[in-house]
Amino acid sequence: MSTEPGTIVEGTVVKITSYGAFVELPDGKSGLVHISEIADTYVKDVKDYLKEQEKVKVKVLGLNEKGKLDLSVKQALSPEERQHRARAKASFEEKLKTFMKESEERLLDLKRNTEAKRGGRRRR
Repeated sequence: MSTEPGTIVEGTVVKITSYGAFVELPDGKSGLVHISEIADTYVKDVKDYLKEQEKVKVKVLGLNEKGKLDLSVKQALSPEERQHRARAKASFEEKLKTFMKESEERLLDLKRNTEAKRGGRRRR
């Protein structure tokens, strides 16, 4: 199995840290997927995207100054997979936005009804 820069291989997540995930490749070598190379969006917690012992496709970016492999999950995705993930995220954000708007409207209606039952706002 080649670990030349640009190669896409499947590996296993062996350790997750706050700054990324270590992935073991089939040839026994391992490398780091930095948190910035996990997804196209902001990643607050690596564990939201990857789990230990999970199989993932990674792209070999190269060797760092310490001789370790730098890997990327997001660059290993095809354009279609990237687009699908972006659409899924956008649809979630739209759903959340709609839910929040409807919730605020319901709360306002509830407040109005409660005040109307009491005869308006109380003055002290």
